[in-house]
Amino acid sequence: MSEKRREGAAAPPSDAPKAEKNTSPAKSRKGGKRRFRWLRFFEKPDFRVEREFLAFGKRLLFTLLIVAEVLIFLQMLPLAFREHRWGALAATLGIECVLLVSEAVKLFAVRGFRNKIYCYVVDFVAAFILTAVTGGSTYLCTLYLIILTEFYISSEKMLPSAILCAVCMAVYVCTLALTSFFRPTGAVSFLAVVAQSFNDLVIMLVHFVLVNFSVRFYRQYLRLTKALKELDESKAELQKAYDNLAEVTALEERQRIARDIHDTAGHSITTVIMQTEAAKLIIDSRPEEAKGKIIAANLQAKHALEELRESVHLLSGVSGKGTLKSALEDILHESSDGTGITIRSEIDDVAVSDAKYRFLCNTLKEGISNGLRHGGATAFWFELKESGGKLRFLLSDNGCGVAINELKEGFGLSGMTGRAEALGGELWFVSEPEEGFEIHLVLPADPPAPDTAPARRAQTKQTGQNKTEEL
Repeated sequence: MSEKRREGAAAPPSDAPKAEKNTSPAKSRKGGKRRFRWLRFFEKPDFRVEREFLAFGKRLLFTLLIVAEVLIFLQMLPLAFREHRWGALAATLGIECVLLVSEAVKLFAVRGFRNKIYCYVVDFVAAFILTAVTGGSTYLCTLYLIILTEFYISSEKMLPSAILCAVCMAVYVCTLALTSFFRPTGAVSFLAVVAQSFNDLVIMLVHFVLVNFSVRFYRQYLRLTKALKELDESKAELQKAYDNLAEVTALEERQRIARDIHDTAGHSITTVIMQTEAAKLIIDSRPEEAKGKIIAANLQAKHALEELRESVHLLSGVSGKGTLKSALEDILHESSDGTGITIRSEIDDVAVSDAKYRFLCNTLKEGISNGLRHGGATAFWFELKESGGKLRFLLSDNGCGVAINELKEGFGLSGMTGRAEALGGELWFVSEPEEGFEIHLVLPADPPAPDTAPARRAQTKQTGQNKTEEL
């Protein structure tokens, strides 16, 4: 027990230094913040942010103002001791204090030109009196430049800055002229005063040009930087939208390829299956007829391969197609020759776009294939007419039909409907049990291609007239 008591008694002293170590850094950090807070006055700002740049400029101007006023006061001291001009020295100190307070209020307390008007009036009066009292100090021009710089960086337009610069130059020269006129040494001409202050006027003018153009250039740089940043953000958003569009486009293209393969290959393969099934049933009883069906199935399979190749060419943008009428008639002949079904048709010779050409051919193949597979049809009627700016497609069969409210659209029929709507048309089905099945399709007709024959004839006629005139 005594050992435990000793350990317990010894524990608190060992913990006490740890607590001191933990609390001492916080105290030192607080002290460091209080001690070196004034150093923030000289921190380097981020010049890419206009607010920080202006804050740094205001602190710098205020510091330079204090330095200039101290130098002016020190320059007045020998004159005051030598000529006992204690009133002028006191007036100089008072005016400098007023000017310092006015600049502090203007730089750090108020914002906006209207709120600073009274401060500018105080500045002009103080500068006028200070010029008269000091009689044109060496550092007085620096004081004017500091006051002008604050206005330049606060003004958004060049004209107010130019007017204020001209006013300051006139006040400076007039004040020096009045001071020289009332001196005991005698009057001095106005031209002599202008010549005496010529260097200061040139400095004010150069200062106006440099500061204003530098501030304008800096603000333009900030605007361009902001515009470039917004442009980069817009570019990133556009790239993201483009990637999404490319993904959607690729998905739509895959769906279109699937529909084309289903419509083209599905029709031919259905015919091949029907021919081989029929040949299998009669191969023992009528071998010659079965042989003919097998040969026809072989030809149909080869044709299916050609159709797949044609679909690939169409999808890749290479088109070697003939007229729409010939393509539809070839589909009808191949279907009737391979299956023995009867197909009657009436087709107008119309010109359509590649998309409609492919869609009409695929719809006809899909309709015949569905009629053979699902309806058991043995005869079809097909027509394609153009009237009133519309293409009217009708495929009817004599199959078993189906109640239209019980019709379940598979991949082929749903693909037809979606493709028709995408081309600006509409597709619907008409059917009843034991009454066959009809596919109705209406598409907008393409505008006719411009006829260049009259223009060519007119050009030929004009050429003949020119040759006749030459002869």
